Order: sequence, then structure tokens, then C-alpha cells
Amino acid sequence: MTDFTMKTDADGVAIITWDVIGKSMNVLSLQGWDDLDACVDKALADDTVKGVIITSGKKDSFAGGMDLNIIAKMKASAGDNPAKGLMDGLMKSHSILRKIERAGMDPKTNKGGKPIAAALPGTALGIGLEIPLACHRIFVADNPKAKIGLPEIMVGIFPGMGGTTRLVRKMGAMMASPLLLEGKMNDPKKAMQAGVVDEVVASDELLAVAKAWVLSEPKIVKPWDEKGYKMPGGEPYHPAGFMTFVGASAMVNGKTQGVYPAAKALLSAVYEGAMVPFDTALRIEARWFTNVLMNPSSEAMIRSLFINKEALDKGANRPAVADQTVKKVGVLGAGMMGAGISLVSALAGIEVVLIDREQAAADKGKSYTADYMDKGIARKKATAEKKDKVLSMITATTDLNALKGCDLIVEAVFEDVGVKAEITKKVEAIVGDDCIFATNTSTLPITELAKASVRPDQFIGIHFFSPVDKMALVEIIRGKETGDIAVAKSLDFVRQIRKTPIVVNDERFFYANRCILPYVNEGVRMLQEGVAPALIENAAKLVGMPLGPLQLTDETSIDLGVKIAKATKAAMGDAYDDTADELIFWMADEGRLGRKTKAGFYDYDEKGKRHYLWSGLTERYAPADEQPDLVDVQHRLLFSQVLEAVRALDEGVLMDIREGDVGAILGWGFAPWSGGPFSWLDILGAPYAAERCDELTAIHGERFACPALLRDMADKGQSFYGRFGSGVDSKAA
Repeated sequence: MTDFTMKTDADGVAIITWDVIGKSMNVLSLQGWDDLDACVDKALADDTVKGVIITSGKKDSFAGGMDLNIIAKMKASAGDNPAKGLMDGLMKSHSILRKIERAGMDPKTNKGGKPIAAALPGTALGIGLEIPLACHRIFVADNPKAKIGLPEIMVGIFPGMGGTTRLVRKMGAMMASPLLLEGKMNDPKKAMQAGVVDEVVASDELLAVAKAWVLSEPKIVKPWDEKGYKMPGGEPYHPAGFMTFVGASAMVNGKTQGVYPAAKALLSAVYEGAMVPFDTALRIEARWFTNVLMNPSSEAMIRSLFINKEALDKGANRPAVADQTVKKVGVLGAGMMGAGISLVSALAGIEVVLIDREQAAADKGKSYTADYMDKGIARKKATAEKKDKVLSMITATTDLNALKGCDLIVEAVFEDVGVKAEITKKVEAIVGDDCIFATNTSTLPITELAKASVRPDQFIGIHFFSPVDKMALVEIIRGKETGDIAVAKSLDFVRQIRKTPIVVNDERFFYANRCILPYVNEGVRMLQEGVAPALIENAAKLVGMPLGPLQLTDETSIDLGVKIAKATKAAMGDAYDDTADELIFWMADEGRLGRKTKAGFYDYDEKGKRHYLWSGLTERYAPADEQPDLVDVQHRLLFSQVLEAVRALDEGVLMDIREGDVGAILGWGFAPWSGGPFSWLDILGAPYAAERCDELTAIHGERFACPALLRDMADKGQSFYGRFGSGVDSKAA
């Protein structure tokens, strides 16, 4: 079986069809490259072929990109010189695409050659767009659900198969930057307006229109292959182009803080490539792409944000039980969390019963969905009909009897054991015996809450992150008596609402909050020690954290921190370390509760816009005359998180390092460039990480003590992904 096949019709047009058997969407493999190359050679050598159309055998898509496992194979094939293997592989790919682009034209006169069109039935991403960009004209079916773009930057690489060089030469650096540097994807019509594709045609006319163009004897030489070509917007040494690149450099560094290698490499490839002939520019692009692929950051991002995330999205750790698709969900509590859960459930086509004590509160919770849909309509992302359909899925009521027929309950009431126990008993008396009861809690132990249930095997935790409609992660917590059916039902539900699930065992703070709280507390400790607040916040951002610990506390609210501190101290007694509480409690007493009160660690204006760090912090905690080194601050902030991740793994709370890495990035934004806590430790190396723990412990205390698991790995020279592979069994040697 081959991925590309060719058939020549009576008009002399060769149709090369890409159709990967067993895949819903085409992805390019090494074999696929060879198949495409062979088809192109055959078409160009056949005198009866007048032109070529490259299309897809998939109804609504052309391709979803490249199989990223190819990268590992290319590196492995080079033995002791993986960079050479990558560079050779990339240049082979460039030669195939350049063959399509030149199509047999005379290298000196640009005469001759056969027109080659791309006919895209729908979505074309990554290499799925880079191949068409090498063709002479791109036709796309009028499929509004299709996405056209180059999203490689989102997983730590950039378009390295000619997409960067061709798009910039076609559109200019300024116009191409949103697609290259932000991974922006457009529907077909917007892609045509932007100049990415050439024509949008009716789906049933796609091949006919493409064939008519091929037979029209069109001019096929690309502008950059003609004499006198000038780049749109100006080259780097042109006044207009100079300003573009200065601005682009500032934008890239401002957004990435210098920790994402792909963005800087992309900009370098564009800048250097713009000053040389096209074929030299392709080689420059390949060298920068190789540089990125050799960077451990890119390898870690690809693994976590593509390979691992995809595995979790498909239910990598789902128990082997029958399908548990949710048909009707009951949501208890119509506050922000309950309203968000109702929204994403209704959007997924699940019938929702939204319960609150007061009808006005229940109606307000439903109005969250109405407001969300109105915003979508304003942005032309939704229609009035779609809004009516989604709203019709939600029944807002105070009547618990409306929960009859629900196969899943998600409780999102006040964070109090007594309140949750009361509602659990009332609801279980109404719903069927096979209904799964899930509590949405961020801190309360699931096993303790399950004591109120008559069916503890069907009781589970589902921890949503706020705001529900924007946050991609959902943490599923398995209590000590939770059964496989409850886990499977929760996983299937989370996948239905298009979120990424991780499954952890029950322990105080579970996984996410277990790692987040030490990060926040470490920032507070440093402030109390006299570390300048600005140094703390900027050190965090410069190492890839989306928010500094002080800003994060403002966003989640300081009174919530006080509540968690009091509850934790009550539960842990003398084992609780309350060093950071003094500052948080003082802030609460001052009425500075964070963004919601427009006063916290930061000052805010009347509209809630964040301004500067509050001057009262330095008045109470005077900055020391000698400030710590930037890296020391960063290591305190990162190690405070990753050591908890290691302990969670060693204690069996976390069962899969893939979930630990993906959950950290999606749940609280742990330095995405690193691939997550375990990937970051692998980049550092266990021996150095253990040594750094010892140094931090000697200076700052036992909270930085090296976990036994990490110490053992350091002694054996192991890595987390080398030791655990796909992630389970943390006790394995």
C-alpha cells in the first residue's frame, strides 16, 4: 500500500491522490515522501501528462501535518551525528518540493515545465500546507470548517519544509508573521484574503476548476525564481523591511522572554534567508530547523504537547470497560464553575440539568451560556440558530427531581464537607443506581467526601480549572474506593467536552494544587526575606511561567489562600509550615484580596486593569541591599514545583509522568518550553538536579530536600522518560 497514488485521465492531467489508509486525516511519513517523489517523477517524465493535480482522498481534509515521530527516526538514523541526519533528511524533503515547484522548467530560461495545482478538500496544516505552497496554484474547497495554517510554533518547532521561506516570499514578512509566529489558522475564505491560497471553489467543482486551470497553459514560474524579484514589504536592508524586522524582533522577545528557541530561530531563518537567493534560503531554513530540533526544549515540547497530549486525549489510561458516553449530566451549583461546566457540556451536545437553590441563581448560571454564544455570534463564530440549540440543552431549575435520568452528576457547590455531604445524600436518593457522582473540588479529599455516598465505588473527583470554557485541563481524582466504571465515565465525559484529562489518586491537593501552592508560597517567602517583588515576578516570567507567584495569587484571590491555609493547618496540625501565612493573612486584613477587589499584591484601576506592584509591600518588607542572582530566584520557583511533582509520582498520587508533564503545562502553565516538570528535570539531568537540591536545602531548608526517587535516579544516571517510558509504575527500577 502506498500513501500517494497517481492516475492520468483522458485530458492528460495526472491526479496524485494522498490517502493514508486507516487514518481519518492524512499525515506524512517517510514512506509518504518516497511515494510522492515517485509520483512526481513519473508525471514529469511522461510526455502524455500535460499537468498535475495533487489532492486528497479524504472527504473534508488534505492533511493534518507530519508524523512527528519521523523526527526521532531521522535523528536515530544518523547514529553519532544526529544533526547531519536531520539536515540530510530536510534537504531531501526540500529537493522533492523544489522539484514540484520547478516542474521541469529550464533552469536558465524558466521555460517549459508542467503546471502543478493543489486541490485541497479542506483542512491543510503544517506539511499539508507546505506541499501546496510549492505548487503553482492552490485551490481550496469552500468548507467553512476547514483550517488552513502552519501551527508548528505551538509545539516548539517552526515550518521547516520550505513553508517559512515560501510564505514570506509570497506575502512579505509582516503579513506572514501571524501565521508563522502565532500559528494562526484561517478558514478557506480568510486564507484567500490573506494571500495564502489562490482560489476558493465549491466542493463539487474542486477538481474540475483545478483541471481547467492546469489545461489553460498558465504561467507557472514563481515570482522568486524570476529576475528582479522584490520581497513584498521590503527586504531587511530596505527602509520598510528594516522597520518590519526590528518590530518583529521586539515582538518575539517580548512574547517569548527568550525561552522559546523556535520563535527566535524562525525569525533568524527569515531574516537571513531574505538576503540570499531562494535555494540558499531553503538551506538556511533547514539549518535553523535542525538547530531547533537538536534543542532539548523542542524535543520536550513535541513530546508533551503533541505526542503525550494526543495519547491522553485518546484515553491512554482508561480502564478497559464498556463505553461510558454521557447522555445527561446534572450540574449542582450555578456559580461560575457550575455555569462553565454547563456551557461546555451543552456545546458538546450533552443534555444538562443545572440546579441551584434559587431559580434566579439557576437562570443566571444559564445566562452564562447565552452571553458566551452572543460573543460568538458577534465574532461570527456562531449563529442565532446554534445559540438556540445550545440553550435548549440546558434546563435551569431548583427541582432536584429533574435529575432523574442523569447518568453523571457534577457537584460544584460551596467548598464545605458538610454542604457537599448533604447534597450528595439528597441527589443519590433521586438518581438511578448506575449514576456516577462527581465532586468538583480543588482541595477536599475525595475519599473523605465519599463517606456521604451510599455508592462510594461510583463517587469520584472531577477538578475543573477556572474559567472552564478556556482551561484545557481537567483533573480526575480517584478515591480509595472509586471503581473503574466511575473513572471511565469521567474520562469519556472529559473527552466529550474536548478537554484533556489526567487521572490521579486521592491525596490532599491532588496533583495540580499540590505543585501550585509551593510556587505561590515560595514567592511570598522571598518577599518576606527582602527579595524585591519585581525581581520575583520577572524572574518567573523570564523562565517561562505565564504569571509570577504574586500575580497568580491576585488572580485566584487572597482570601481563597487564607481559607486553604486555615483548612490545611487544621488537617495537618504541627506538620503544617505556616511561614508564608503571615503575609497572606495581613493582606486579607488590609482588604487587599486581589483583582476581584481591585487591590492585592498589585494596584488596579477602577476597571480592574492591573497597574504596578503595590508600594505597601516594600514598606512592610524592605528589599535587602544585596539581591539574589536571577537564576537562584528562578530555581527556587521551579524546584518548589517540580519536587512536589516527583514526590507525587513516588507516592503513587501521580501514576503517569506524561500526565504530570501535560497536566502541569495545561493546568497552571508550567514553563511550556521545558515540556513540563519531568521533562525539565531530564533536561537538567538527575545528577545536577540532585546536587542543586542539596545546595538549596542547605540554604533554604528541608522543603528542597531531594526526593528518594530523584536521588536514586541520580545515582544510576537515569532520566524520567528513560526510566518510566510511557509513565506507569513509579517504583520500577
